[in-house]
Amino acid sequence: MMSSITQPDFSSLLSSIERKNLLSYLDEHQSKKINLVDDSINFETDSQLKKLSSQWQYLVNQQSTHTSKAFVTDVKKRGVAQHNLAEVALHGKPSAEDIEQAMTDWLILLFNHLFIDKPVILVRGVGEPEYFPAQEHRPARIEFAHGFFASALHEVSHFCVAGPQRRLLPDFGYWYAADGRSAQQQQLFERVEIKPQALECLFTLACGRSFQVSQDNLFADFDTSNSAFSEDVYQQAQTYLKKPDTLPPDAKTLLHALLKVCKIS
Repeated sequence: MMSSITQPDFSSLLSSIERKNLLSYLDEHQSKKINLVDDSINFETDSQLKKLSSQWQYLVNQQSTHTSKAFVTDVKKRGVAQHNLAEVALHGKPSAEDIEQAMTDWLILLFNHLFIDKPVILVRGVGEPEYFPAQEHRPARIEFAHGFFASALHEVSHFCVAGPQRRLLPDFGYWYAADGRSAQQQQLFERVEIKPQALECLFTLACGRSFQVSQDNLFADFDTSNSAFSEDVYQQAQTYLKKPDTLPPDAKTLLHALLKVCKIS
């Protein structure tokens, strides 16, 4: 009997040492950008990033102690809430799901602030994820699925990997076959997903959250347990850590911000 492939442990990928080394590289990289580009965000002095850092720490600290209206009121004062926390206030007692939605709103604010000089915005979608290229006076839109934090990071990762030409195309010019793909289609899917999911992994860990790969094929009519996809994603994430200069430019910006703002010890 063939045994399934042992899954890598993503939780240990971004150790304190790796985090420190990566942040040191990104600090130096950002410093060079500031010297070359006058309007580049200064991560040390930007007031909005400091505010977002305070908001994130507060949300994380309150995740397990969200028991009163005071939480909702206090978060609103910090400016993190959008439409969802206005609804939470009516319930009087925000749930874990409410706080998760607030974190998603926070991520939207962070992304749109970091890339304010680019014609792109991150927006909560109501259905499946989709990328819409910029048109005339409208910026490109990265719509993520059902308001999920993980989906937002995943779609942003695809944006970071996509080059200038792919960003001109709907969904970056990639095909998408729904769940239930054939073995051949799944191989093609996994090949395209390795780098985006490796970036998603690093973004997720930088936030102090758990990461899981997604083969996105629950209804496959073949055995997927022997796929090396998880290991491929893990190895690519390791390569990015060992050779951070190979990170896409926008991935460097977002990863640097997450490491700075989320301040995971």
